[in-house]
Amino acid sequence: MSAKDPFIGREILDGQFKILQKIGTGGMGSVYKASQPDMNRMVAIKILHPKLAGRKDLTSRFRREARAMSQLTHPNTVKVFMYGELEDDGSLYIVMEYLEGKNLNQTVRRGGPMAYDRAIPILVSVCGALQEAHDMGIVHRDLKPENIFICNQGGLKEFPKVLDFGLAKVTERQMRPGSIILTQEGMVFGTPEYMSPEQAQGQTLDARSDIYSLAVILYEAMTGKLPFMAKTPMEYIQKHVTAAPIPLDERVPELRFPAGLGEVLNKAMAKKPADRYQTAQEFADALSAFMSSPMSTEARPHSMPVIPSQSSSPQAAPQPSNPVNNALSLPSSRRGPSTGLLIGVAAACLVAGVILAVVVMRFVGQ
Repeated sequence: MSAKDPFIGREILDGQFKILQKIGTGGMGSVYKASQPDMNRMVAIKILHPKLAGRKDLTSRFRREARAMSQLTHPNTVKVFMYGELEDDGSLYIVMEYLEGKNLNQTVRRGGPMAYDRAIPILVSVCGALQEAHDMGIVHRDLKPENIFICNQGGLKEFPKVLDFGLAKVTERQMRPGSIILTQEGMVFGTPEYMSPEQAQGQTLDARSDIYSLAVILYEAMTGKLPFMAKTPMEYIQKHVTAAPIPLDERVPELRFPAGLGEVLNKAMAKKPADRYQTAQEFADALSAFMSSPMSTEARPHSMPVIPSQSSSPQAAPQPSNPVNNALSLPSSRRGPSTGLLIGVAAACLVAGVILAVVVMRFVGQ
């Protein structure tokens, strides 16, 4: 029988918070659900394992995570309310907003591959969160589906939140005096399945490494599979460095995607950072093209099965019951007569009718 967690049921920070239950655990610490009675809300509290409190390198990383996250204000980044050191045993903590929902990994594992028009808006929102972090000199370095949490917020469904900047690389201006820098060249951090080639080789990282990881995440979300065939972490690292991704249209034969989406992902997953999108906003802009432009039937062999649009305007004319016609516009070779042509024909008929009436009137007059 495992020992009872000493934090569960405990009140901390002069009774501001009461820890209710453990909701997650990792190599550095555990995450708890806690109540904050004065604010009438639930929060999540991440606490560094007490046995690690004496490790200056790890405590420095933990403080760095808290400091970095506390400066991020984008709505798609999890909010940090406060951080510090517990008064009685010196344990380090971060108090964050409490989220209800599932992470992206759980969503795909339980529901299967996501339709591209569902997955892309989620990842575009994540790009927004990353752009703010990158502008502040913060590189996440451990982007993976588990660190993208899908929740409902403010009436918005499937609202993503970026979690866990625990491996974040920050610039010197983000560091407190005396902090230990853990990003020396030659050290490898992160999750092998989603590492950029330069991260896998222990090279210096910048924002473009996060863009690579995000493209791998989107690829997996839409196919249920990673862009490389590998069985071990080391194999994945080797594939990221040396192998081309399996083309999106070939990964799952029964799935089809919009023409051009594979090329966008290939650019984001280029081996050389200089060949990728240079900012998260650039990547988001490229993906947004597949959110706003409906595909023609000529592009359907390269698309997912058609899903009827759920939004409609009150002024819109009634649409046919066929969902394909609701979602797609016909190619020009199959459309009916254009409006201009119909007007022209009607005008010609009117002129002919007038001429015919004049002739008849003259004939009657004679």
